[in-house]
Amino acid sequence: MSIVENNILVPLDFSEQSLTALSQSYNLAKLTNSKLVLLHVLSNKSEPDIENLLKKRAEKISSEAGIEVQIIVENGNVYKKILEVQNRIKPLFVVIGLNSKMGLDKIVGYNAFRLIRESKFPVITIRGKQHKNGCENILFPLDLTKETREKVGKAIELAKLFGATIKILSIFSHQERHLENKLIAYSHQVRNFIKEKGISCTIKTMVGNDVSNMVLEYASKNDIDLIMIMTKEELNVKEFFVGTIAQQMIGTSKIPVMSVRPTEKRDTSSFTSPY
Repeated sequence: MSIVENNILVPLDFSEQSLTALSQSYNLAKLTNSKLVLLHVLSNKSEPDIENLLKKRAEKISSEAGIEVQIIVENGNVYKKILEVQNRIKPLFVVIGLNSKMGLDKIVGYNAFRLIRESKFPVITIRGKQHKNGCENILFPLDLTKETREKVGKAIELAKLFGATIKILSIFSHQERHLENKLIAYSHQVRNFIKEKGISCTIKTMVGNDVSNMVLEYASKNDIDLIMIMTKEELNVKEFFVGTIAQQMIGTSKIPVMSVRPTEKRDTSSFTSPY
């Protein structure tokens, strides 16, 4: 039987925000028994002894947090190199600090969102400065798309790891009031499934057109620690949680956002989807 090594990829340029993202990855690495992979893409702003700086940082993390750490130094386009490395190491998660010098600051906007959309692996974006070590509440915006099952699976995985509650938030526009009964019924179906897995779960239904702000306002008022969204266009229903709305949430949320793109399943041993 082959053993799959769990990795968490953290692009690092030693900016304040990338270091914040790095610190947020420690607990996740411990809970998933993962190795941290620190990736630095060389630029004209890189320190001359960047490899030694990375090695010292890795040694400090291993010593203080008890986590195995690997460093990778690449030369080239930041966006392309992050995709290349993640396709090579197949991480459980990619943890990225936005508003950093690595080029993502200019693209909380286009390239950052493009990177997130094209990633085959869940991407957690970190913008705020203050975060908990754990995760007590996961916000699960729900629509009627066919890919929601995979997002439910990811939410359950994380909730089990952290002992967290999943809060389902169903939002539909005024133009889609005809979908209200269907969405409410589906929300209850999803909640029942989650509860069957032993996870605490609540439901909230809202009507409005400013979806991004509604999600973020709800998250702020309800002590949400992580927001989960999909980043692939679905069928039939107006794309609430993909495209520009997802981009708005990623670009403005001070709460970590996990973006999940439907992918082929792989055996992650200790981190397996319930589906």
